Amino acid sequence: MSVASTDIDTLAVDTIRSLSMDAVQTANSGHPGTPMALAPIAYQLFNYSMQYDPANPSWPNRDRFVLSCGHASMLLYSTLHLAGVKAEDHDGNVLDELAIKLDDIKTFRQIGSVCAGHPEYGEAAGIETTTGPLGAGVSNSVGMAMAQKWLAENYNTDEHQLFDYNVYALCSDGDLMEGVACEAASLAGHLKLNNLCWLYDDNRITIEGDTDLAYSEDVAKKFEGLGWNVLQVNDVNTLSNLSEAIDAFKACSDKPTIVICKTIIGWGAPNKQNTHGAHGAPLGWDEVELAKKAYGFPPEEKFYIPDGVVEQFQNNLAVRGEKDHAQWNELWQAYQQANPEKAAELQAIFDRKLPEGWDKDIPVFPESEKGDATRNSGGAVLNAIAQNVPFMLGGSADLAPSNKSNLKFEGAGEFLPQHYGGRNFHFGIREHAMAGIVNGMCLTGLRGYAATFFVFTDYMRGAMRLSSIMHQPTLYILTHDSIGVGEDGPTHQPVEQLSACRAIPGLNVFRPGDANEVAECYRTAMETGDHPAAMVLSRQNMPTLCREKYAPASGCAKGGYVLSDCDGTPDVILMGSGSELNLCVSAGEKLAEQGKKVRVVSMPCIDIFLEQSAEYQESVLPASVTNRVAVEAGLRMSWDRFLGLDGKFIGMSGYGASGPFSKVYQHFNITEEAVIEAANA
Repeated sequence: MSVASTDIDTLAVDTIRSLSMDAVQTANSGHPGTPMALAPIAYQLFNYSMQYDPANPSWPNRDRFVLSCGHASMLLYSTLHLAGVKAEDHDGNVLDELAIKLDDIKTFRQIGSVCAGHPEYGEAAGIETTTGPLGAGVSNSVGMAMAQKWLAENYNTDEHQLFDYNVYALCSDGDLMEGVACEAASLAGHLKLNNLCWLYDDNRITIEGDTDLAYSEDVAKKFEGLGWNVLQVNDVNTLSNLSEAIDAFKACSDKPTIVICKTIIGWGAPNKQNTHGAHGAPLGWDEVELAKKAYGFPPEEKFYIPDGVVEQFQNNLAVRGEKDHAQWNELWQAYQQANPEKAAELQAIFDRKLPEGWDKDIPVFPESEKGDATRNSGGAVLNAIAQNVPFMLGGSADLAPSNKSNLKFEGAGEFLPQHYGGRNFHFGIREHAMAGIVNGMCLTGLRGYAATFFVFTDYMRGAMRLSSIMHQPTLYILTHDSIGVGEDGPTHQPVEQLSACRAIPGLNVFRPGDANEVAECYRTAMETGDHPAAMVLSRQNMPTLCREKYAPASGCAKGGYVLSDCDGTPDVILMGSGSELNLCVSAGEKLAEQGKKVRVVSMPCIDIFLEQSAEYQESVLPASVTNRVAVEAGLRMSWDRFLGLDGKFIGMSGYGASGPFSKVYQHFNITEEAVIEAANA
């Protein structure tokens, strides 16, 4: 147990601990023990080891600190407050106030406080990513490290080393138990990301008790096998041990590093330390006061900051950060003069803007009865956009040939060990890590995409949800979108995935109905820089509609639009998306021949349609027309709000079947005849 000390380093570390305890206890909610254990690590990184300017917390070449064990959020908030990290407005302008004020800490876990229960990206400068779901932060950190390698390879010159930052992620036993952490670590080791350092809080405690209940693997051997540099720190309270380990990380040239840190949860609390009782609940004021006595702090004084602690950060981190940042700014000014075109690209990344003319080569597809699979037209559109957005990059979970997600134009290249300049990334069969990694890349300002079969969004939903919470423009390219997959059968035929993805707030789910809708959906997704998008594309062909006969595909920008109409009030409205849109078109023509007044509505993105004005929605789906039919090879759930009590649904109510796709559609009665029958019922 620590003892009272006047040593300024110890005083600063214990201040982080004390602020964290007080905040959790005042909220009567939270995790006090982990911040108490990890305070020396956060202090060492910020005050001595990281390249970081608290007066400019979004400096592009700053080292990144990711608190993957997000339940220890008070560790981050306390450190950012003491370090004097400045606030920023929504445009990234630095303000003359702290990002985390003491009043914010005093209102930890309360509505309106930037100090949420888990760190929330965008709430305060210095919070690099949203964490809480264990394993999320470490996967993001791999993406951040990959982004640095890509930026350095493409923009550094012999005279101007603009990008050399490191990424530090603090992770727990729980993080490393999660499968996504192993996926991410495996790829990081393969890619030899020597700019990545995970600091593992090896305290052997979880909520239920000792980790021996469920976790006994040899972490050191595991990470050696994954190609990592493995270091040990047996006492984090001796800062020189941490300093030596971080120096060893910086000296390693060919591997990522994990530092296994032996810690004691609840350090200083005599009755709770080293027990699961210090993990997920407040200590109680009596125990807090006993811990403060051990630190030599006034036991009853809450949110106490001893003299000299803030000055310690100002004299170290602030001075060093200001100097490093100023030197980088000089380098950046020289770079802009010497490399104006490259500098313009970088400025777009920093500003999170698309370059001029980014969409000038998006193709317009000719009418075709045979048409094409939207995965194919999607690949063409993706390449047309990426050629004009030099920082658009990504890859697939080992499915690029099927997803059509590979960039094929000259100079696209591959991102591989020892060659980090390419824009085609190979994530392996690691869907969850892929999505988390691409989120990390987007957090640096790049426009990243992740591709797989739509059914495998079940493996990556956690990361998809976080991309929406963080308002990142992560693009998910999701092919093989329905029972149209055919012979691969129910395991590979998405049914519930459309409704599940549409249920994620802020995730724009696009399911275009022909090649030109693909082009317009991509255009809309790219222009939406503060939301992720899921581009749901088919394996099977669908006709490319004649846009002289039908409404222009630019209607996709509003999520849903009238594709074809009748004179006067419709007798029936047919609604569809994706490959089933053509069933609505063909059925509508047959119904018109029967004398029915038919309106066909294309609904490529329900989310965006619902954002339109009530007047626009009424113009597309007039309330007076209650005879409505929705057609989609998924569940009815997404369509109930449009169908009302009288509408009919042609689609799925269970899982698919194995067989040629046309026969699978017939088997489940998703046919033109079924649409006509429903419209006439």
